Amino acid sequence: MKYSIKIIPRTLHFKQPAGTSRGVYRTRQVWYLLLTEDGREGYGVGECAPLPDLSCDARPDYGQVLAGICRAFEEEGRIDYEALRPYPSMLFGLETALLHLQAGSVRFFRTPFAAGQAGIPINGLIWMGNFEEMARRLEEKMRLGFRCIKVKIGAIDFDREVELLERVRQRFSPSEVELRVDANGAFRPADARQKLETLSRFHLHSIEQPIRAGQWKEMAALCADAPFPIALDEELIGVNDSARKAELLDTIRPQYIILKPSLHGGLHGAKEWIDLAEARGIGYWITSALESNVGLNAIAQWTATLRPQMPQGLGTGLLFTDNVDYPLHIEGDCLWCRGDATEPDLPGYLR
Repeated sequence: MKYSIKIIPRTLHFKQPAGTSRGVYRTRQVWYLLLTEDGREGYGVGECAPLPDLSCDARPDYGQVLAGICRAFEEEGRIDYEALRPYPSMLFGLETALLHLQAGSVRFFRTPFAAGQAGIPINGLIWMGNFEEMARRLEEKMRLGFRCIKVKIGAIDFDREVELLERVRQRFSPSEVELRVDANGAFRPADARQKLETLSRFHLHSIEQPIRAGQWKEMAALCADAPFPIALDEELIGVNDSARKAELLDTIRPQYIILKPSLHGGLHGAKEWIDLAEARGIGYWITSALESNVGLNAIAQWTATLRPQMPQGLGTGLLFTDNVDYPLHIEGDCLWCRGDATEPDLPGYLR
C-alpha cells in the first residue's frame, strides 16, 4: 500500500485578538495534511500549527521542510519518530492524520468522550489585555460556570493583576473556583519569590513558568521553596531528546508540567514526557496551542484516553471565524464531543 499526502496552507482569523506574552495574534498560519492510502477508503487530516517565536520548528522554510518530511513518509510508509524529534508540530500533524485515516472517523479512540457520554473538564482562559478587558472576560467565564480559571499575567502592572485576582476571591472561595495563573516567564529571578508570596494569598492552584525558560538553577530553587505549585511550559520547548527531558525534570523538580503536543513532541513526545514525569511523582495536564478544530479534536481525543481528572486547557480550537465545523462544543466547564454527529466535510473545507 502507498500513502499520498497533500499539503494545504491556510490562514485562520481570530474572532477577537488573542493577547499573549509574545504579542497579539489576529491571524494564524497552519498547514493541513490530507492523507490517503491506496486501497483504503477515506482519508486522514492532520494540522501542523507552529507558533512564531515559540515553536522550536517555526522557521522561514517551514513549508519546504514539511514537504520533505511528507515525501519521506510516502516513500517509507512509516513515521520515523527519532528523525522527527526536532519537528514537533510537523510530527503532530503527520501522526494525527494517520490516526484519523486508520480510525475512519474524527473519533480516533473508543472512549466515553468520543461517544458523547462524558466531557473533558477544562479551564476558562483569560487572555492578556488591559485591566477592563481582563475583568470583563473574567466575569464572563464565571457567569458561564467555569470552576477553574486560568489568568495570563505579566502584560499589565502587577498590582493591577493582583487586584483582578482579588476580585475573584472576594466572590468565590478556593473550593468554589480554582485559580491558575500563567506568567509566561514575566518575572525576574530576583523578585520572583516575592511575587509568589504576594500571589499565595489567593490560594492559587499553580503558576506556569514564573521566570523565562533556560534558567534551570533559578527555576529549581523556586520549585523547591515555592508557596504553591509551579508548572513548566515554555521550559519544555526544544527539549526533544529523552535523556535531556529526564535531566530537566531531575534538575528542576517541578510540581507539574504542561504539555502541548504541537510544541512538545507531538503525541509521541508528549507521552514520553508523561511517562518520565509520572516516574518522578510529577503531575501534568494537556493543553492545545491555538490550533483549529482539527488539531483541538486530535488532542482532545488523545487526552480522553488518559482519563484526566483535573481541568485541561482544551478550549482554544473554538477561537476562529473560519474554523471547520467539528462535533465539539463547550458546555459548562467541559469540552464535549457529540457522539451522534455526522463527520465533518474536511475535503470540502480544504478545497
